[in-house]
Amino acid sequence: MQEMAYQQHLSPVLRVIVGNLDYRERRRILERINKALTVTGIEKRFVEKKLELAEAAGSLSGRRRQTVQKHAVRALRCTLARMLLGDDLRGMAVCMAESDLLQWFCRIDELEVVKVPAKSTLQRYERMITPQELKELNTLLLRYVAAGDAAQKVGLESAIDLDRFFLDSTCVPANIHFPVDWTLLRDGAGTLLSAIILIRKHGLKHRIMAPELLMRRINSLCIEMTQCRRRPDSAKARKMILRKLKKLTKVIRKHGERYYDLLDTRWSETDWTRRQTEQVLKRMRNVLEQLPEAMRQAHERIIGARPVANAEKILSLYEPDIHVLVRGKARAEVEFGNTLMICEQAQGLIVDYELFKKQAPADAGLLPGCTRRLQKNFGGLLPRDASAISLAGDRGYDSADNQGRLTDIKWFNAVAARDPLQLQRQRRKPRFVKEQTRRAQTEGRIGIIKINFIGDPLPAKGFAGRSLRVAWAVLAHNLWVIARLTKKQAKEKAA
Repeated sequence: MQEMAYQQHLSPVLRVIVGNLDYRERRRILERINKALTVTGIEKRFVEKKLELAEAAGSLSGRRRQTVQKHAVRALRCTLARMLLGDDLRGMAVCMAESDLLQWFCRIDELEVVKVPAKSTLQRYERMITPQELKELNTLLLRYVAAGDAAQKVGLESAIDLDRFFLDSTCVPANIHFPVDWTLLRDGAGTLLSAIILIRKHGLKHRIMAPELLMRRINSLCIEMTQCRRRPDSAKARKMILRKLKKLTKVIRKHGERYYDLLDTRWSETDWTRRQTEQVLKRMRNVLEQLPEAMRQAHERIIGARPVANAEKILSLYEPDIHVLVRGKARAEVEFGNTLMICEQAQGLIVDYELFKKQAPADAGLLPGCTRRLQKNFGGLLPRDASAISLAGDRGYDSADNQGRLTDIKWFNAVAARDPLQLQRQRRKPRFVKEQTRRAQTEGRIGIIKINFIGDPLPAKGFAGRSLRVAWAVLAHNLWVIARLTKKQAKEKAA
């Protein structure tokens, strides 16, 4: 592997802005994050990964190498800046065109012409790395700031603590509407009719009633379904409307099958390529395969008044890897998405996390894997005296096996016990009370990472997209926390 030789372009000096405290604060944060990216080696490691992939595809010329390095640096910085600002792709592209500060941070502030990445380029930038590689970058960052001498190069007065850990889990809600049974039929019919309209526009036609009229009928039945709840005979009315909805959905599904076969066999008569055709076929196939089960599910629950097991439910025709999570929160008794486990340390840095594709185990089943990863990633940086390390969690993380594991590795058990008598004995220990008091702040940390970085609901499709978004959000969050820690420690030193 050749040493990275990317020569940064010349950047004009940022203008001094006075009279706006919020701007100056954002500028200080970005300047500290810029320092952390270069000093810790995160940026260099990211570029090296991209060069390895490019070289695996074929030999690189000097000019091509510089192009790969340039776009790798921009990909890292543009995506982190977007996570910090919480903006969407289109909004971020506009902000970069307007802001000299963002142009400087993202390394696009060239002297003659500033070429701002478009929203599609920003999307490609975000997907240039895998969630596992982002986890490795996050671990590299944390290991660097946990070492005393190295942490000072970032601007920290002292290294971060790796002797107190706090566990909690939450639901990352998927970007779907509330999964009412009959709305699945509306969604499926709408997708098929939209695809049929698109196919007809490109020259392939089959005998059918006007698709727009079918769409109007579906919407009318959905409006009737929502309005019948206030009627005295609402249960009977809902069953009657659902039968009409099912009948119309079957008609639309048959039309969808005919247009699917028509497009599959005669796609060359359109102006589409086969790859473009496959996109439309994939969209239709996904709905055609699930509509019969969605109709059965609606029939069982509304007409038959029989429950359907959570494992068998279709929550969304477009998001298969989401689950029903009954968490009993004040805002939402039931949530629909994926379980996210978070472990933070005393200063608020997220040292371990995991987003589950399948139904996650109970909280007690998450603790062993977390402790193993902490020992693996930070083994040489953890205190030599294992009894100085504490792990805190709520009562959901307690079990006999977990108590035994913490005893075996000699960590202090600050997980609240399920047994009331044992919990009373724990509360007599000042160290346990201290760790549990600090653990309450983890709820706030979850709110920060979900609302300000991940997004609530998460604006990504598919589990792969959600997993990548979470990984970017955690890295951006930790860089943001480190940048704010340098400010806090500087204030304490001045005082």
